[in-house]
Amino acid sequence: MRVAITGGTGFVGRNLAARLEDAVVVSRRNGVDVTDVDALTEAFRGCDAVAHCAGINREIGDQTFRRVHVEGTRAVVEAARRAGVGRIVMVSFLRARPDCSSGYHESKWEAEEIVRGSGIPHTILKSGMIYGSGDHMVDHVTKAVRTLPFFWTVGFRERTARPVPVDDAVDVLLAALEGRIPDPTVAVMGVDEVTLGEAIRRIARVAGRRPAYLPVPVWTIRLLARITERLMVVPLVARAQARMLAEGVSEAAPPAPEPPVGIRPSRGFTDERIRAALPEGRFGLSDLRIALPRRR
Repeated sequence: MRVAITGGTGFVGRNLAARLEDAVVVSRRNGVDVTDVDALTEAFRGCDAVAHCAGINREIGDQTFRRVHVEGTRAVVEAARRAGVGRIVMVSFLRARPDCSSGYHESKWEAEEIVRGSGIPHTILKSGMIYGSGDHMVDHVTKAVRTLPFFWTVGFRERTARPVPVDDAVDVLLAALEGRIPDPTVAVMGVDEVTLGEAIRRIARVAGRRPAYLPVPVWTIRLLARITERLMVVPLVARAQARMLAEGVSEAAPPAPEPPVGIRPSRGFTDERIRAALPEGRFGLSDLRIALPRRR
């Protein structure tokens, strides 16, 4: 099976590409813009399916949620139609929904609706918090606790998450690409449900750190997100992620069934898997969008 992967150099996309014998990696890094219908059509020719993994969690310049998620998905669907692709599998977010005052959530939902209305056989994966080497979860928490003597938990009422190992997420993606998931929309969640505070404490412990934990109100995290989006190459937390932390990542909205038993994620949120995802080092000047000039 020949599969084109949009966002093929991103976290989920590159893990999927590594599992496929015949993958066409489509990304800005290899010169294909996700809104360029002609370039996408050419990339999709001869492909049996498209895995639409392209997405952003913060806006920079012309890379807005509307352009990448909505216009990009519209272009992907049109290109797939022109190229005669037989199936589209879209990676969305577990709580993507309309009318919720979040550009990220709303644009992901609008993208889902474009795929649903495409007339092309499809599967939409409403995915929860996916972790693994090079993610934005274990990576950022580890670097933060190595850099700072404290860490925060969001709000005074702990929310929960069901972390998904990236290997499990890719297993579900492959099943969807092969047409083995009967439902057109499914919720992809990990087998273990933990509070977000427990997830942070577990990652810190595996990383060999025991910071002080500070429960802070949600508005503090939103303020931190605004600051780190401006200052960091990859923000410690983005505004979309602050919204996720505030409401939890353990239940699909709107409700959606999980994949069939035997396909749904089954690996736990264990020390071993966290350890395999730990990054090197800590945060430093190279993580800032405007680094200090070098001394001569």
